Amino acid sequence: MSDFRRDYAFTAPDARATTHDEYMYAGALSFCRRKYATSLEGADVAVMGVPFDTAVTNRPGTRFGPRAVRAASTNLAWARAWPSAFDPFERLSVVDYGDIWCDHGHPEQVPHDIEAAIAAVLAQGVKTLLIGGDHFTTYPALKAHAAKHGPLALIHFDAHTDTWSDGDGPKRIDHGTMFWHAVHEGLIDPAHSIQVGIRTTNDDPLGILIRDAAEVHETPLSETVAAIRNRVGDAPCYLTFDIDCLDPAFAPGTGTPVVGGLSTHQAMTLLRGLAGLDIRGADVVEVSPAYDVGEITALAGATVALQMLCLYAECPA
Repeated sequence: MSDFRRDYAFTAPDARATTHDEYMYAGALSFCRRKYATSLEGADVAVMGVPFDTAVTNRPGTRFGPRAVRAASTNLAWARAWPSAFDPFERLSVVDYGDIWCDHGHPEQVPHDIEAAIAAVLAQGVKTLLIGGDHFTTYPALKAHAAKHGPLALIHFDAHTDTWSDGDGPKRIDHGTMFWHAVHEGLIDPAHSIQVGIRTTNDDPLGILIRDAAEVHETPLSETVAAIRNRVGDAPCYLTFDIDCLDPAFAPGTGTPVVGGLSTHQAMTLLRGLAGLDIRGADVVEVSPAYDVGEITALAGATVALQMLCLYAECPA
């Protein structure tokens, strides 16, 4: 009898299983058709959504980002990630671990809940690939990773530095201040951290090296790759990609678009150049699908996330 249930999000025999004969337009919305898991036994990477967007300073909507990125990722699951020479899903056991629960009725509890959920995964020796959600979600992620690994080098792709000060008032839940806190709390090491694609003004970089969008455009991409690698060295690092690093022509579906940004070609070339770095955690954030009628922002986010899995597969043992 024919098998009428071929949805690999549920029926894959194990997390390393791959299939190239499923519909791209049907089935459960797991990331790249990965198996949904309730247990992390045997897993190397857990893909987790963080559907939170109440820290935005402009247009909300990134709570729908994880679902949109998962949907777009099905378009990438039918063949090996181009131009990789290997399939990351054959090297790594990758599961979709669902979304982190964020109770909008208790916003003050959200940072703790995100941190605790990620820490529980890391405690099992499993890496996380996080899909936001607004960029504030990287702050509790950094707290969980720094608690396990110590201060991290930060590789940050963005239009904004997100290092604006809170001043002397109570700590804000804000997607523009979290790296200010990360520096002052020792979660990241500024001397080994770099921000790429920046094109907004912030006169105090807090010791983080900035390679702005103009430098990326005006010099060979190999120079930006070299700048990242030289800055990070062999330090353990956290990779975060705000989708508004891309120009709005390539990613209109985001809360705070800024013209003059990177193209998807530039971004993917730079990411591929990071192979071999000691990446301990990664996320792609700020996909806000309601502002993009063509779903190209979600596709860009999914492609960035898939490249992050390729980077995980090439990390030092």
